[in-house]
Amino acid sequence: MDAGGEDAKQERHLVLAHKLFLLSHPDVDDLAKVALRSDVLDAVKSDGMAPLFESLAAAGVLEPDDTLLTEMRARIDDEVRKLDEKIADGEENLGESEVREAHLAKSLYFMRVGEKEKALEQLKVTEGKTVAVGQKMDLVFYTLQIGLFHMDFDLISKSIDKAKNLFEEGGDWERKNRLKVYEGLYCMATRNFKKAVNLFLDSISTFTTYELFPYDTFVLYTVLTSIISLDRVSLKQKVVDAPEILAVIGKVPHLSEFLNSLYNCQYKSFFVAFSGMTEQIKLDRYLQPHFRYYMREVRTVVYSQFLESYKSVTMEAMAAAFGVTVDFIDQELSRFIAAGKLHCKIDKVAGVLETNRPDARNAFYQATIKQGDFLLNRIQKLSRVIDL
Repeated sequence: MDAGGEDAKQERHLVLAHKLFLLSHPDVDDLAKVALRSDVLDAVKSDGMAPLFESLAAAGVLEPDDTLLTEMRARIDDEVRKLDEKIADGEENLGESEVREAHLAKSLYFMRVGEKEKALEQLKVTEGKTVAVGQKMDLVFYTLQIGLFHMDFDLISKSIDKAKNLFEEGGDWERKNRLKVYEGLYCMATRNFKKAVNLFLDSISTFTTYELFPYDTFVLYTVLTSIISLDRVSLKQKVVDAPEILAVIGKVPHLSEFLNSLYNCQYKSFFVAFSGMTEQIKLDRYLQPHFRYYMREVRTVVYSQFLESYKSVTMEAMAAAFGVTVDFIDQELSRFIAAGKLHCKIDKVAGVLETNRPDARNAFYQATIKQGDFLLNRIQKLSRVIDL
């Protein structure tokens, strides 16, 4: 398994995990699935992933093949025996660092063949023989990769906490930055988009976690999370004008139009780019579970931005700005208003939208008055007690 670096490629088991996700996706056509199935079988064979092959055959994803399964299991037993001999030899004849390396090799082998529990157990053994904080951190990154392959969020969360505790003992800048991307991905996959975007933006100029995904995918995630999390000023400063993002945003289909048409209030172009982006979001294994939520949030942002400029506006004008019908806008806004996402009301007879945005200054004034009244009551009670 790759531990990252400038020249590193995406960790091959995470590539495999994405292909398995696409195989189970209803929107991927049958012809594409034939090629995916072939790729998955090749990957499973090449790494001798007997447990995964068995579960995929049982689920009907791959054709059962008892001969192949027996061969793979025999190969695993043989390799584990050799690794155990190497560990024993190290303990008898070599130093502590050689013993640790032999245990690490066994951990990585279990990861390679897809033995999740054995790999985690062996990583713990390796950790017991590890002194340096940096090396301990690398073991946490391996654990995180296992968690991401299996989408085991409990394991990922505990590993991130463990890594943060390790950093209190020390740890280098490069590994700390790598951890931010892992944590950002975990936050995004568990729908904490606000925290995810802060972590992604912190890592945009120091990105080295190529084992997770290529840089253009990282930019895609950064832009998608920032659009629904940042205010307009922050979006301009940190994303729209960010040189690191500008350098690669053109490589991701529709992404530049999606971001810039929103910021520049070109709503027709935005809706066109938005429909182009839906396919990418739907076919991403980390974003797909949040597809409906994300689509709602983006529409809330864009409708709020449009209505921000008006005290009242005709539904016809809004429909024309977005390049949709009046009925569509009526249905859309009704749902968002009812859910408390938009502060406006529809005058159906006049065909007009009237905004009723809450006044932040007035709300602050009312809250101050309320706290003042509460304080006066407490003082009066206290003065009565003192008089007695």
